[in-house]
Amino acid sequence: PCPPLTPLPSAPLQDIRNTVGNIPMEWYQDFPHIGYNLEGKKIYKPIRNKDELDMFLEKMENPEYWRTVQDKMTGADIKLTDEQVDLVHRLQKGQFGDVHFNPYEPAVDFFTHEVMIHPVTNRPADKRSFIPSLIEKEKVSKLVHAIKMGWIKPRKPKDDTPTYYDLWAHEDPNSILGRHKMHVPAPKMKLPGHEESYNPPPEYLLSEEEKLAWEQQEPAERKLNFVPQQYQCLRAVPAYSRFIHERFERCLDLYLCPRQRKMRVNVDPEDLIPKLPKPRDLQPFPTTQALVYRGHTSLVRCLSISPSGQWLVSGSDDCTVRFWEVCTARCMKTLPVGGVVKSVAWNPNPTICLVAICVEQSVLLVNPCLGDKLLYGATDQLLESYMAPEEERVQPVQWVMATMEEHSKGVRLVVQHSKAVKQVTWHGKGDYFASVVSDNSNMQVLIHQTSKRWSQNPFRKSKGLVQCVLFHPIRPYFFVATQRYVRVYNLLKQELTKKLMTNCKWVSSMAIHPGGDNIICGSYDSKLAWFDLDLSTRPYQLLRHHKKALRSVAFHKRYPLFASGSDDGTVIVCHGMVYNDLLQNPLLVPVKVLKGHVLTLDLGVLDVLFHPTQPWVFSSGADGTVRLYT
Repeated sequence: PCPPLTPLPSAPLQDIRNTVGNIPMEWYQDFPHIGYNLEGKKIYKPIRNKDELDMFLEKMENPEYWRTVQDKMTGADIKLTDEQVDLVHRLQKGQFGDVHFNPYEPAVDFFTHEVMIHPVTNRPADKRSFIPSLIEKEKVSKLVHAIKMGWIKPRKPKDDTPTYYDLWAHEDPNSILGRHKMHVPAPKMKLPGHEESYNPPPEYLLSEEEKLAWEQQEPAERKLNFVPQQYQCLRAVPAYSRFIHERFERCLDLYLCPRQRKMRVNVDPEDLIPKLPKPRDLQPFPTTQALVYRGHTSLVRCLSISPSGQWLVSGSDDCTVRFWEVCTARCMKTLPVGGVVKSVAWNPNPTICLVAICVEQSVLLVNPCLGDKLLYGATDQLLESYMAPEEERVQPVQWVMATMEEHSKGVRLVVQHSKAVKQVTWHGKGDYFASVVSDNSNMQVLIHQTSKRWSQNPFRKSKGLVQCVLFHPIRPYFFVATQRYVRVYNLLKQELTKKLMTNCKWVSSMAIHPGGDNIICGSYDSKLAWFDLDLSTRPYQLLRHHKKALRSVAFHKRYPLFASGSDDGTVIVCHGMVYNDLLQNPLLVPVKVLKGHVLTLDLGVLDVLFHPTQPWVFSSGADGTVRLYT
């Protein structure tokens, strides 16, 4: 039970001189008084002209300062008594206000705690008290059936829209006049104001001078076309002398109104469509399927072409890499690699004949021994001239020489990684290459140097799942595409230069313009983003031409062309002109949709690649074929 609220022993009764009641006293801050007494006279605030220094001195010298409080109701200073100070101390400690209240009184046992042996009544319980009611079950099933059949509908929520409405808000457009297309609704008359009242407020009545001035004005210049007059009651108001005149003018206004709708803007719809050149003016670009490279028995994941444009290499899920002659579609060589081939990359240096192949946890460096004998012989000599350093260096990967059996197939070096490798790409000079590992640590991207057989991990920490990487064709930049962003790093300064927002959910592929100032990103949410690196970190244009996920994008080295391959089985070739004039934005025009691949397992085109010199495009698909469009 709550303690009884007893008044304090000797506390003075509350000062109730101020009758303002329980209100915030801040309301009286700017007034000289602080409220009203019982007679209704103002209670003035006591004169407080103490500054900070006086307050400080009082605090130091007045021994009772600590127990003095200001009464907000009267503004007077009150000195607390010992009992009141004691009460404050007790309340601060969380004790009861009353000294004499004992919170630990013995509990009173209201009910007997002894359990009786015999019950009050010993009537056996009904059977129905522990069996579910059959009548209720029947009722519920009837209700359920009625709800299912739609006989019982839920109660409609009460419509609490106000009953009053704006009379003129919706003029009925289906009225007789509303059916005429050229109908202009009649201009509404000005509603009467206070000046037209029979008993207007005195400020609306004209004085003698104003009346004279009004009479001398031209009728068109007058603000009011009548003189406001005052009558004592409505009975005394005479007939309006100008009534017929005004009705006649209103009729003239209505029937002489020019009934013609003038269109504000005459826009030719053709002007709204951007002026794009016709595709036939943008030739050459690939238009027809010329060759089909058959031989793989499973989906062909990746393609690469030799710098001369004579040989093509393709990697497939049938665990083989095939080398083709481009012009004849003849398979020159098949290299079984014992695993799914995720990525192939032909060295871009024309003086070296070397192909990097990603198979499971390793990158194979293969000399295909095709074409000029001097060229591939010189490549072997270059690899054999390597001198191992005197002391072993700790590397994130292992460089292993190929066995005799592998050597006979063309494999020269094996770079063994700790996890599965999903992409490999060469630097433009042909000595360095980068590999991407399926891992979410900082070891995802590794850069390798072939001539020194030396690998390094350029990143201290992971910035997300890396999808693909690219070297800049001219400058020492390195592009790393994660799921949503493309980060551009400066390899010389070893710092992040730019972070591009792709506006896509999951980036799948990336290609860089040979000029180096524009990149394109394909994404699994069927968007292609074109970035102008000098313009912004957001896409210059988002192209949504494909119906399904984009698997691969590519730029042509010499022609202003780029292509994208998608799971809808098509390759879309676009004209992408980048001008030397920095003020002119790139011109992007889709020119051709190339079809031919058959959808297999819901996958279409897995890789696209342009010929280095001709306006031809290669595509590899899930149907196990590689196709050349010229």
